[in-house]
Parts: sequence; C-alpha cells; structure tokens
Amino acid sequence: MAEITAALVKELRDRTGAGMMDCKRALAENGGDIEASIDWLRTKGLAAAAKKAGRIAAEGLVGFATDSTKGALVEVNSETDFVGKNEQFQAFVRDVTQVALAGNITDIDVLNAATYPTGGTVAEKLTSNIATIGENQSLRRAAILSVGSGVVTGYVHNATAPGMGKIGVLVALESTVGADLLEPLGKQLAMHVAAANPLALNGDDLDADLVARERAIAEEKAAQSGKPAEIVAKMVDGSIAKFRKENALLSQLFVMDGKTPVAEVVAAAGKDVGAAITLKGFVRFQLGEGIEKEESDFAAEVAAAAGV
Repeated sequence: MAEITAALVKELRDRTGAGMMDCKRALAENGGDIEASIDWLRTKGLAAAAKKAGRIAAEGLVGFATDSTKGALVEVNSETDFVGKNEQFQAFVRDVTQVALAGNITDIDVLNAATYPTGGTVAEKLTSNIATIGENQSLRRAAILSVGSGVVTGYVHNATAPGMGKIGVLVALESTVGADLLEPLGKQLAMHVAAANPLALNGDDLDADLVARERAIAEEKAAQSGKPAEIVAKMVDGSIAKFRKENALLSQLFVMDGKTPVAEVVAAAGKDVGAAITLKGFVRFQLGEGIEKEESDFAAEVAAAAGV
C-alpha cells in the first residue's frame, strides 16, 4: 500500500474540497489511490465532484484563428505566465495558429515540421524563441473545426491579446444563411462553452468510461439509501440522465438566460433568420488542463519571480 503522506492528503483535499480527516481515511481505504479515493468520497457524499488537481503545470496561451467556414485552435505552453505577456511569444502563437489553419494541421509533429511564415520550420522558430526569451516553451495541441456551409466562430476568455488567452473555444454552425447572421449566435454559444465546459455535443456522445464511472458512483450512493432494488435502479437511471443532460452542450441551459436549453436557442435563432441552423460541433481548450503542477514547479516559479 502506498504511504499516506501529507502531500497526498493535500492533493486529495484540493481536488475534492473534502475535510482533511475524510481525505486521510479515503486514501487509507483505497491504498493511496487518488482517483479511487475521489470516487469513495463522492459515494459518501463528502465531495460533490472531482475538481481539477491543484495548480497547473503549463502556462502560456491558447490562440485561435478563423477563416469563414474553418477555424484552428492551438495551445502553446511556457514555464511561467510572464511569457504569455511577451510580444515575441504572442507573435509566435498568432503565427503558428495561422499555420495550423492554412494547412489544416492537428498533428503536433506535422505542425512542428511545417514552414514558419518568416522562414525555417515552426520547431526551429520555437527553439529560437526559447533561446532569446530564456524559458522553455512547447506546442501542446491543435484542433481544426470546419463546416461545408455556415461559419466557425472563435472566442477566448481572459484574453491576453486579440485572439489568445487562457480559454479558447471554436463553435461550428451549419446553415445556408450568411456568416453575418450566424456570427452573433456563434459568439454567444462560444461564450457559453467557455463558461459551462460541456463534455460532448449530445448526451449519447459522452465518453463511455466516464459514464460508467458515474454510474458506479450513483449505484453505490443509491444502495446506501436502503430502498428496494427497483427504486434504487430508478435512482441510478435518474442520476445518469441528469449527468448526461448537464454535460452535453445541446441540453445544457444557456448561460445567457439560465433557463433555455441550447438546442432550443439554436432552433429559435434559425426561425429568426429564416433558415435552419445546426450546431455541428465545438472545441474548447483551457490552458494547461489535465497537467498537474508539482510543488517543486511552484517553488521554482516563485523563486524566478523573486529573482533568486
């Protein structure tokens, strides 16, 4: 069994918001496994949901570029957030996003090997930036979204510069009407995606493993109620239906009014412009999501800021 260290307890507490002793007990019950401990706390009602882990290792910027029916989203990482304010770094993010858009590139190896606008390859330009800025940087990921007819709209939240910030979103709307009529809706939907963080377009598109995990948690919580098996089964089905509804974009309540499902907002907009509008897809990048920051990283960042 893994040693239950203070750091492990702190990490679990940061991710769940549960009490220190509850976290320690959860880790003891689950052999020090963080993910299993999160599920254990949730089944006991001690954690409403798993939060993102502590601090995030990656800083930098998420940038977007669009060209009518196509858009690109790129994340470029740096060691500290100070680099995100550097004009040279921002120019690189802007240029590499345009390279991804023009070449329809989502593979990072291909993007690194692509020709940079000022000459050489993207990778060579990045290496040069690392030398001159004095901090490690890397291309993390890229995405392309397109429609045959309609518009792809981009949006960044917490913008550091035009077209780049901490959260980047692309939304694809398909329709026969002009982009000028679709852009306002696209912008509002992109803002919704940035705020609500849907996990899929439709409930049926949610990751099967994620749904299975939620079902296992719901089953254990429902079993603790002591109610008959048929009631427990209905409770579980109700929990999963709610999970699908709250995490699928089309069934989420529109953040602009807090009461209308996104699917109805899109349908109403279609009636207003006199042509059907279909929300074909979305992409959302949040800077550094899924990467945990080690304590040593944080200490180094503080030391760098202090000039030691």
